[in-house]
Amino acid sequence: MGSELVVAVAQMTSIDDVDTNLMQMEALLEETFKSSQPRLVSFPENCLYLRLIEGQKIEGFTLSHAAFAQLSVWSKKYNTYLHLGSIPLYVDGHLYNSSVLITPEGVVQPTYQKMHLFDIQLEGQAPIRESDVFRHGQKPHLIEIDGWRIGEAICYDVRFAELFSQYARKEVDAILLPAAFLVKTGEAHWEILLRARAIESQSYVIASAQAGTHQGANGGTRETYGHSLVVEPWGGVVAQLEKSRPGVVVTTLRREQIEKVRKQIPMKFHRRLPVA
Repeated sequence: MGSELVVAVAQMTSIDDVDTNLMQMEALLEETFKSSQPRLVSFPENCLYLRLIEGQKIEGFTLSHAAFAQLSVWSKKYNTYLHLGSIPLYVDGHLYNSSVLITPEGVVQPTYQKMHLFDIQLEGQAPIRESDVFRHGQKPHLIEIDGWRIGEAICYDVRFAELFSQYARKEVDAILLPAAFLVKTGEAHWEILLRARAIESQSYVIASAQAGTHQGANGGTRETYGHSLVVEPWGGVVAQLEKSRPGVVVTTLRREQIEKVRKQIPMKFHRRLPVA
């Protein structure tokens, strides 16, 4: 079990074209590994495909898609885990907003399916209804990397503390929270929610985000908030990308920081409510 885990948080400006997004991911990996050797690279929600015209049909991925073969080559080349924050993936015949983990051996593994779907109506903006396309995921999910136990969530999930309470009870070391936050909600809620989730879970939170102006290959535009960041268990932001464009930030997670926080405030001994 490693005392440290080096992670890279990749910020993207994905569009509705897979090949363009793959080129962006390749460039980010090349940039990252020039000077670092992260064991985990986290990409944002919708990293391989971002719909830019609301209501447009989404062609879902299957594991036979050529993009996964290319990503497997890169995971083996760099000897790292690649976490695809989310893609529209068919799982058991149904379309989910699903995370995918690719191991250093090139094995492609669907992991977590987004539980809380983004059906919202912001004042002065067109409605967004994720549930018109995707099924709801049914359960939390943990992955393990070099002895580090990592919970998974996606974007809108961040608003539902009951999910993170389950991860806290499992004493995860970190939580991955890839996102494509809107600018309006990002400005108001992004950092404060992520810091709250880290504090209440007493774990790291790793949040890779979509950022900037997305110009669709097939028309349509969208703005996302960016500000990818890593929060440590005390609630401090230890790494951040502030500019609204693609980029990477690398940081080291330290187990001693988790243990220090949990020793000072031993929340696991103080919980009063049973698991629902």
